Amino acid sequence: MNLPTDQNLSTIIKERHSVRKYDPTYKISKKEIENILDEATQAPSSSNLQAWRFIVIEDQNIKKELRQIANNQESVETSSAVIAVLGDTEMYKNVDKIYGMNVEAGFMDQATRERMVSNTMNTYPHAPKETRESIANFDAGLVSMQLMLIAKSKGYDTVTMGGFNKQQFIEKFDVPELYVPIVLIAIGKSAGPSFQTTRLPLNEVAKFI
Repeated sequence: MNLPTDQNLSTIIKERHSVRKYDPTYKISKKEIENILDEATQAPSSSNLQAWRFIVIEDQNIKKELRQIANNQESVETSSAVIAVLGDTEMYKNVDKIYGMNVEAGFMDQATRERMVSNTMNTYPHAPKETRESIANFDAGLVSMQLMLIAKSKGYDTVTMGGFNKQQFIEKFDVPELYVPIVLIAIGKSAGPSFQTTRLPLNEVAKFI
């Protein structure tokens, strides 16, 4: 992704809008979706535990079934793919691997790694599942927004969908209990106008003290 100036990023932010109607004949390659996901996962996460997981649904017949789970939203079926973002409520189980990779990359020393692993294992496993779900939801929001901006920078449109039957999704895709479905993101080429919106004035939502 080439975003050498603030102006480029500002343009992408302003031009990204939710699109609910896609060209069903346009297909994004698996490789390009992998590249988008790879860049999106550079997003920050709680303790760098990267609690996001993804299911990429490209098969047209499966998308038709998913449309019924997702309140009959047309974008599910006409988009090139639907990326389901899941949260891993047992994210702490990857702590050894993640911080080991940080040591190998030269980003931290062994003593720091051991301290970070110890802190994580003294905290996360003992937190209620609801707390870990909240953390996963927060991290999913970060990676989802980054994903949509990256997609826009590559000329693609997206829409996030929180309105779907999560229990039916779990059953349909045999989602293990440790994962929680959070949002669906349709991605593709727009076949209609984007959903334009306004924003409240900054002085109503921000306070400087």
